[in-house]
Amino acid sequence: MLLEHINGPQDLKGFSKKELEQLAGEVRQFLIEKLSVTGGHLASNLGVVELTLVLHYLFDSPKDKFVFDVGHQSYVHKILTGRMDRFDSLRQYKGMCGFVKRDESVHDVWEAGHSSTSLSAAMGMAMARDFKGEDNRVVAVIGDGALTGGMAFEALNHIGHEKKKMIVVLNDNEMSIAPNVGAMHQYLGKIRSDRHYQKAKEELQHFLNKIPAVGGKLAKTAEKFKDSLKYLLVTGILFEQFGLTYLGPVDGHDMEQLLDIFRQADSVSGPVLVHVVTVKGKGYSPAEADSHKWHGISPYKIESGQVVKAVGSPMYTQVFGDVLIELAEKDERIIAVTPAMPSGSGLMEFAARFPGRMVDVGIAEQHAATMSAALAIEGMKPVFAVYSTFLQRAYDQVVHDICRQNLNVIFAIDRAGFVGPDGETHHGVYDIPFLRHVPNLVIMMPKDENELRRMMKTAVDYNEGPIAVRYPRINGLGVAIDAELLPLPIGSWETVREGDSAVIIAIGPMLQVAEEAADLLKRDGMNVRIVNARFIKPMDEQMLLSLANEGKNIIVLEEGAELGGLGSAILEFYSLRGIYGLPIRIVGIPDQFIEHGSIKEQRAEVGLTGERIAAELKNMHPRSKMRITGQH
Repeated sequence: MLLEHINGPQDLKGFSKKELEQLAGEVRQFLIEKLSVTGGHLASNLGVVELTLVLHYLFDSPKDKFVFDVGHQSYVHKILTGRMDRFDSLRQYKGMCGFVKRDESVHDVWEAGHSSTSLSAAMGMAMARDFKGEDNRVVAVIGDGALTGGMAFEALNHIGHEKKKMIVVLNDNEMSIAPNVGAMHQYLGKIRSDRHYQKAKEELQHFLNKIPAVGGKLAKTAEKFKDSLKYLLVTGILFEQFGLTYLGPVDGHDMEQLLDIFRQADSVSGPVLVHVVTVKGKGYSPAEADSHKWHGISPYKIESGQVVKAVGSPMYTQVFGDVLIELAEKDERIIAVTPAMPSGSGLMEFAARFPGRMVDVGIAEQHAATMSAALAIEGMKPVFAVYSTFLQRAYDQVVHDICRQNLNVIFAIDRAGFVGPDGETHHGVYDIPFLRHVPNLVIMMPKDENELRRMMKTAVDYNEGPIAVRYPRINGLGVAIDAELLPLPIGSWETVREGDSAVIIAIGPMLQVAEEAADLLKRDGMNVRIVNARFIKPMDEQMLLSLANEGKNIIVLEEGAELGGLGSAILEFYSLRGIYGLPIRIVGIPDQFIEHGSIKEQRAEVGLTGERIAAELKNMHPRSKMRITGQH
């Protein structure tokens, strides 16, 4: 076994090509075995085994900087940089992160859980290197799916302009998370390798420069000829026009080809793009057959590829997808829009049922939001299905293009709250603060799957502007589903449990935590009222005024950022009306990033548990009753 002797990249340096190929097989087997227990991003990592080995073999991390786009394909990098013994803790609480993590290793130089950032980061590192007079290499690894993100093109434009020495590795596996879409994907599919081009260009330049006196002039006048040569021999001309030398495509699983092309790339003085064609899931037949399913996978049985799933009610994501189909059957204006997440957002069946009304724009959240705005202007009912963490990337478009024009766009915000193993880059805990203060926007969150269905009906029936439904990445409660799908009154809250000792105002899955706290307190003789604050904006003002008149202790419970969340909104409401001194405490996520683990562990870390809430209410001192008029 070669793998057991790898403690760092330096241990690769003396290997032969044959030994590198053997090591690639051992790395694949290691990943397949370890991820069968922990789950994780399997297909993407199996696809970059040879590529990562060659990069560490030829270059010198951490002096040379490897920047992985997203970072979900960095498991091989982690193995080669001394973290093999930590894979049993991959994506586990207090264990190894599933993405690149700077405080894990000096070899991790850039963190990302979102797409299309690597080229900008690599450019910044190359500029800093030159400012400091250093000589390290900078290598960015970006997938073809990530090139659908506009930020990548902004970076390419700047890289080509500045001509800094760096290597861009285009990992072309024809997949991002879902099958890639768009002109860029089609363009890359047409590119064919022709080694004669680079050789012919170099020989022509060398020949012209050797001619005495006139050689330089001839070289300049020959530029148009060389341009024509490019178009004749290579269809990778797009990258050349950006100012990068294009090399490839090359088989990303052929060790000899990879070694050859990266040596060639390292000899180029300016920016170079190496086009590497890989197979997602390489070496494990179930992952190769369905790399979409195996992009991010739960624990599985190695022999059969059968995923080990917990038995339970359908996830909120599935409930959303099902009710959208139900609504779309009755309303032809409904169009689903997703930024490369049709499966993750529960839209695969919708796409099959209504192929002409399902739009996957690729990894392009900004475009998706503005396009949805235009669809709304033209009388359609766009449903922008997006993870909370990815909606952050379209913030300007939400404010400027949708809310400012008061357009009837429906936001279906998935993964609201903690997300578990994906950790801090993917938690949906900031959307309430960054959406709540934007005019015209209605924001809802359901307590269970039946209420999610009703909220989607509410959103489709609503015609007065943008409206958002946010829901968590967990299974539903298994509640009964109403026979008739009815909308909810905008801004209405409901009391789900009566009580006269104290009040818990909660949203979403925090209603269940509130119930746990109330059950604990009931043993001590306290009867706690529980309010479902299902509309985060607008809030139920009459209920808030009534609660103020009662003067009872109030805890606001939310699985979101405390700063700017529902609790802040309630305090602002009272402050604007001159109502002060109420006994209110906010329990949410403090001003810090929460790392990966299970959702239960993440909630426990910040105190979102029944025990903590019960203790908080016990320790709160009641205030005297206040008569509130509700006047400004």
